[in-house]
Amino acid sequence: MEKFFKSIFKKARLNESTLSMILGALVVVVVGILIFNYFAKTEEQVVVEGEVSEFGEMVMKEEGTTPDGLPSKHTVAKGEHLWEIAEKYYDSGYNWVDIAETNNLADANILLIGQELTIPQAQVKQITVKPQPTSGYEYSVQAGDNLWQLAVEAYGDGFRWTEIAEANGLANPNYIEIGQTLLIP
Repeated sequence: MEKFFKSIFKKARLNESTLSMILGALVVVVVGILIFNYFAKTEEQVVVEGEVSEFGEMVMKEEGTTPDGLPSKHTVAKGEHLWEIAEKYYDSGYNWVDIAETNNLADANILLIGQELTIPQAQVKQITVKPQPTSGYEYSVQAGDNLWQLAVEAYGDGFRWTEIAEANGLANPNYIEIGQTLLIP
């Protein structure tokens, strides 16, 4: 095998060091192209469908509104999932449940490329978080609760568990009972 390569080098009038230099330069060029492509992909703009206000802010559909043009049909493309499809039609991924129910999907995680889905006319769903008051309320202890966790939820700081223990006159702060009512100061 060695003789074979040496005969090729002689015919091409190349020695091993010249060939090594050419192959090294080729490796550097390939690595440069890969790095360029990696960074070029990360700078792509993300396009989001929706309306834009006069101030350039994205306006999402409000909860309870019904999008126009529905019901509709959608053909599943490669890589799509119900959350993404729901965002496309409702501007809210939470409507994936409506799509799954309308199409009687046994497993909402399995979609076939080319599968045709009916997009139902449904009200837009948004997550609604009701903030708890941060202090001055009573809390009923649930299974698995501890003072550290309650302090994190109430104050965002677990080290304030001592305030809860003191306000409730707990003799042993490591022991709280399920159903016990604690004052969160």
